[in-house]
Amino acid sequence: MADIPRPARRGAALRWDHVVGALLVVVLLLSFGLVDGFGNALNLSFLIGNTLPIALIALPMTLLVVSGEIDLSVASTAGLSGAVMGALWNQGLAIEAIVPLCLLLGTACGLVNGLLVTRLGLPSLAVTIGTLAAYRGIAQIVLGSDAVTDFPGAWLDFAAGRVGGTFVPYALPPFLVLLVLAALALHATPFGRSLFAIGAGEEAARFAGIRVRRHKLVLFTVTGLMSALTGVFWALHYASARYDNATGLELSVVAAVLLGGVDFDGGKGTLGGAVAGVFLLGALQNVMSLANVSAQSQILVTGVLLVVSVLGPRVARQVADARARRRAAPPPGPAPAAGPPDPAQAPAPSP
Repeated sequence: MADIPRPARRGAALRWDHVVGALLVVVLLLSFGLVDGFGNALNLSFLIGNTLPIALIALPMTLLVVSGEIDLSVASTAGLSGAVMGALWNQGLAIEAIVPLCLLLGTACGLVNGLLVTRLGLPSLAVTIGTLAAYRGIAQIVLGSDAVTDFPGAWLDFAAGRVGGTFVPYALPPFLVLLVLAALALHATPFGRSLFAIGAGEEAARFAGIRVRRHKLVLFTVTGLMSALTGVFWALHYASARYDNATGLELSVVAAVLLGGVDFDGGKGTLGGAVAGVFLLGALQNVMSLANVSAQSQILVTGVLLVVSVLGPRVARQVADARARRRAAPPPGPAPAAGPPDPAQAPAPSP
C-alpha cells in the first residue's frame, strides 16, 4: 500500500476543538460556583456515569464519521443487547456467559450494517435508519414490555458504584483505557491516517492503495460491538433491562461528536474534540436537571447544539479561509502614471 501522509489538520478545526474544550472548562467552573449541589461527589459521579453511555459509542462513531459514514442504529443495538441480556437472565443463564453473547450479537449487528454499506453500496444514513427500526423491533419481540431488574449485586455495583468515597465511578478507568486505544488508533497509526484519507476523498484513497471497503467494514463492526457493550452497561447502571433502553441515544452521540468539531462530511476532526463535546453535552444536561428543566427542554437544547455543531466549524473554517486569502493577496500598488498617447496605438486614418 502506498505511504499515506499524515492528515493535515486545518487551523479552523483545531480552533474549534479548542473552543469546545474552553467551553467545557467555563461550564464546569460556572457550575461549581453557581449551581447548588453540582460539586458534591454524588452528583459528579452521576454526571460521569450518565455520560459514559454516550462516550462509549462516541469513540467508534468518531472514527466512522471521520471516514465519511455514520451509524444511527447504535441506540437500537444497545437496546437489543440489553433486551437479550434480560431475556437470557430470565432463562437462568449465568451473567458471565450472557455478556459475551450480547457483545457477539452487537458485533453481528454492526457487521450487517457494514456489509449493506460496503458490499451493496447503500448509503449508511439510509441503511442505519432502517436497522434502527429493525433492531428495536427485534428487541421488543425478545423481551416484550417486561423489565428485568434482579441482576447480580456485584455487577450492579460495578456499573453504578464509586471508588471509595470519591466521585470516580468504577467504570471510568476501563473507559479511559478504551479512549487511549481509540486515540492511538485514529491519530498514531496508518489505519487512522487511512480513515482521514477516505473521508477526504474515497476515490483518491482507493487509488492510493487503501482498502476502503475493508476499513469501513471494520468500523461498522466495532461500532456494533461498542453499542452492545453500552447496552450491557446501561442495563446494569440503571438496574433495568428493557427493550426501549437507550432510546434516542443516537441523537446525543451524533450531537456530541459533531459538537467536538468532527466534520459530518468526513476527513476532519479529533477524538479529543469529540470527547470534549460529549462531556460538554453531559455537563449541560446535568446542570439543566439540577435546575429542574423539563426533559422536553433538554431535548430542545440537544437539537440546537446539533445544529450549532454543524454550522460552527464550517463558519469558523470559512472565516479562516477568508483571512488567509486576504493575507495572501498582494498589496495594491500605485496606479501607473498617465503618459502621452503612443503613436503606434493610434487608430489608422480612414480613407
